Amino acid sequence: MNAALVRALAEKDLRVVLRSRMVVLPMLLVPLVLLVLIPAAIIVVPQLVPEAASDKEFQELLARLPAQMKARFEGYSPLQQLVVYVAGYMWAPLFLIVPLMVAGGVAADSFAGERERRTLEALLHTPLTDLELFAGKVAAAWVMAMLVAVLGFVLYGLTVNLAAWPIMGRVFFPNLTWLLLIGWVTPAVALLGLGVVVVVSARVGTAHEAFQAGGLVVLPVVVLLLGQVSGVLFLGPALALGLGAALWLLALGILRVGFGTFRRTSLLSRV
Repeated sequence: MNAALVRALAEKDLRVVLRSRMVVLPMLLVPLVLLVLIPAAIIVVPQLVPEAASDKEFQELLARLPAQMKARFEGYSPLQQLVVYVAGYMWAPLFLIVPLMVAGGVAADSFAGERERRTLEALLHTPLTDLELFAGKVAAAWVMAMLVAVLGFVLYGLTVNLAAWPIMGRVFFPNLTWLLLIGWVTPAVALLGLGVVVVVSARVGTAHEAFQAGGLVVLPVVVLLLGQVSGVLFLGPALALGLGAALWLLALGILRVGFGTFRRTSLLSRV
């Protein structure tokens, strides 16, 4: 495989994506709302209404946590417990929506977007092999997803530490769970999301159809969030390690299947 050709294709796709308002605007607005505005409001409002931290349901949720997780909240006031739980743990599953969304948006524009722009036939007649073509499309979406995820992680960290400073009096974020999330789980989530969408994108007519079909990969994140809010699951370091391993295996499996069924001749028949 010629790495230079793969890189050139990935760079070309990234340039096309960055010129598209329909793709760039959600990549900017969703992280801004999800990782800056809403967390800031959730942390600041209890400071104005301190009794919210003593809410009976929240205290019952903490009581249902495993013993090793309860220890993480010992020594904190009720208000500090609320901040640490929301910013350090509850918001973690929501963060995974960002790389999924970005990877899905870029990947949906891969083959289906080329078809809509009438550029697919020219691309398929280049000297790129099937593997190089597939790898270039995957690399572009993965790099963009990781760039936005890392930037979102930095913005989120700054937001929660600044908003919670009057309560915590120190920098308390990130914790081990979030470090595993950004370094181990997020790359796998992005790869899984783009793998699904690239495979779908090669088989449907428009980027919109590909993005909608690939949106199904968000469902496990929603299940994880609901499980954590209900107290059934708790995204701590151990679960993050296991989740990441499972996602890596699933993502690599989907990519392998996707490339195994990928043939440029079938794409030419749809142009």
